[in-house]
Amino acid sequence: MTAKATSMSFEFDKANQAMVKKHLAKYPADRKRSAVIPLLDMAQRQLGGSLNKQAIEYVAGLLDMPDIKVLEVASFYTMLNLEPVGKHHVQVCTTTPCWLRGSDEILSACKKKLGIETGQVTKDGQFSLIEVECLGACVNAPMVQINDDYYEDLSPEAMKKILEDMAKGETPKAGPQVDRQTSAPVSGPKTCLPNKKDKNSAS
Repeated sequence: MTAKATSMSFEFDKANQAMVKKHLAKYPADRKRSAVIPLLDMAQRQLGGSLNKQAIEYVAGLLDMPDIKVLEVASFYTMLNLEPVGKHHVQVCTTTPCWLRGSDEILSACKKKLGIETGQVTKDGQFSLIEVECLGACVNAPMVQINDDYYEDLSPEAMKKILEDMAKGETPKAGPQVDRQTSAPVSGPKTCLPNKKDKNSAS
């Protein structure tokens, strides 16, 4: 498998080349284009968080796809970045459930703490900030995605603390930032509990 020659070439490293074979083995030979998203994701990770023209052309060459078709995929999905992002890529969900639960305040806290607007990267390259549509954690709104992790049940104070910890090289606990188990009710279980009245009543 070879990519097109470019002035600034790109190719998968040895580990990713092995992963390419695994992904392509999932599909019939005439359906290998189905692997375009995982291959673009691998290329993005190898490049440090964003895709360039050479990587897109390389993936197109591997899959026998027109370059423009791969670019269409890369420009459609928000998990694929065509512009450089920070080491910590902060994606704030502002769709209705998160908005009703205070995502405006979370976004404002990010802007204030990082000193940037949406679509920008901090001068030290540590953080980038974007606004995204639903990330699927509505029950724990408001939430953000930072790289591969979700941070949920946020308050402006909790958001600020997460960013501060990351700036210090620490890894904050992902998931709910309040005392709840995954997406269970904050108040604890309320169903399938014995009914005291029924238990004490005579049969």
